[in-house]
Amino acid sequence: MSSKRGRGIGWCAAAILVGMTASASAGERVLYASLSGATRAPIGWIEFCSENAEECRGGPTTPRDIVMTQQAWKDLLSVNRWVNETIKPMTDMDHWGVVEKWSYPTDGYGDCEDYVLMKRKILIEAGWPREALLITVVRDKKGDGHAVLTVKSDKGEFILDNQNEDVLSWTDTGYRYVKRQSQADPNVWVSLGDTRPAVATATAR
Repeated sequence: MSSKRGRGIGWCAAAILVGMTASASAGERVLYASLSGATRAPIGWIEFCSENAEECRGGPTTPRDIVMTQQAWKDLLSVNRWVNETIKPMTDMDHWGVVEKWSYPTDGYGDCEDYVLMKRKILIEAGWPREALLITVVRDKKGDGHAVLTVKSDKGEFILDNQNEDVLSWTDTGYRYVKRQSQADPNVWVSLGDTRPAVATATAR
């Protein structure tokens, strides 16, 4: 693996795969998986929301996709690359002394969901609609639990990933999609079909 592609790579913390309503799913256009109903939020999300209430304002909202202009695409590439290069991978156990903790990597260290939170925050602060930026739990190519950011657009659904400096279509990642935030309510999590438990261990670079 080249040093360039190695930047920002780190496995995700344990228990991320552990754990919508019909009205929420009705308005959503899901392209990469069949919805199978409401599911539990990943371990760490509820605690993150209790510590960052302003980031988790709930309630029904109107699903929105972004218009993928040339500038929007450049912005996605820039944000994905900058966060991957800036944050150093570290397990929650090494970082916080706990198995799982979602947090903004303000000290420069984090695991996969922390990369996702930072990318999502940067894009929202830049004016991107929250409804188009969905935290998503997948199984990576090794079968381990992993978190990525799905960006829903008029050109399809794209994945921002700390294991890849490129922004890829969901079909090109090689991942299996397990659950994600509902586009109609960020505090509702929608099952995407693969509900088997998985354990992944984060490692430093």
